[in-house]
Amino acid sequence: MVTEDYPGDATEFGKVFSDEDACLQYLINLRWPEGFACPVCRSGEYWLLKNGLMECRDCGRQVSPTSGTLLHGTRKSIGEWFRAMWWIATQTTGGSAKGLQRQLEFGSYQTAWAWHHKLKRGMVRNGRDPLQGPVEVDEAFIGGKERGVYGRETDKKSRVVVAVEIKSPSRPIKGRIRLQQVTDCSAASLIPFITENVTEGSVVITDGWSGYGPLKANGFAHEIRVAKGKKKTDEDLLPNAHQMISLLKRWLLGTHHGAVSQKHLQFYLDEYTFRHNRRKSSHVGKIFFRLVQGVCEAPPQPYWKLVGRTAPDQPLHVVVT
Repeated sequence: MVTEDYPGDATEFGKVFSDEDACLQYLINLRWPEGFACPVCRSGEYWLLKNGLMECRDCGRQVSPTSGTLLHGTRKSIGEWFRAMWWIATQTTGGSAKGLQRQLEFGSYQTAWAWHHKLKRGMVRNGRDPLQGPVEVDEAFIGGKERGVYGRETDKKSRVVVAVEIKSPSRPIKGRIRLQQVTDCSAASLIPFITENVTEGSVVITDGWSGYGPLKANGFAHEIRVAKGKKKTDEDLLPNAHQMISLLKRWLLGTHHGAVSQKHLQFYLDEYTFRHNRRKSSHVGKIFFRLVQGVCEAPPQPYWKLVGRTAPDQPLHVVVT
């Protein structure tokens, strides 16, 4: 079981990670929380070589601490990656790829963009606990204004479903959240999102949309709120979900100037979820700690995957955002 050991501030960060060996050892400890085991002979004893590889003391097998992780094949030092993760973790409202480029003094924006998006993939951890009811669930549309469409119709906008924990029903306090991009607002899209992200048996609060109809059949207590008369609006019925949607849109506009393409939107939603669910962390170092953990758990993401290609040699005809 790994100990939650992390620097408390920027000064301590500089001291703890003063050289490459310290960064590598920290990465190794998080990647193998139960202790390293050689893939050949299962020995737990190794030397850390000058080239950053681990060499088994018993059989001599060499293993890279970054193989099979988001840092797989990196040509940069782990220290640089740690500085990038620390900077991203300490940005209260998030940082842009341009900001990361300035921080690390990269000559190429493309490199900063790739790093930024790789680290977003590390913000969704395996086995995270599902939300506990009561939970408000609603949909939102991300994008500019559209003419001639009504209700849940849209031609160009991205559809997003949001789930928000209500920690105190008598005095609504927002808990953890989940956000997911969906293709439509049908039950086929909404119900799988809820079953995956909300504890079975929880009270799920929605509006009267038919897409939520099968909730009871899937093991949830379904509370439907419908506006009666002109005094109540949709915002009054699901205030926490609507406030979360408003904050999300403000974040996308303020931090990223609204320049987020549909094909990359889910990764921005993951980042927003990661930040919101850790907004009350007592130490910014713990956010950094969780990000490094996520980077160790996530599979490799070469550039061709980041930009949406299906193969390394597929030509690229799109602009990344």
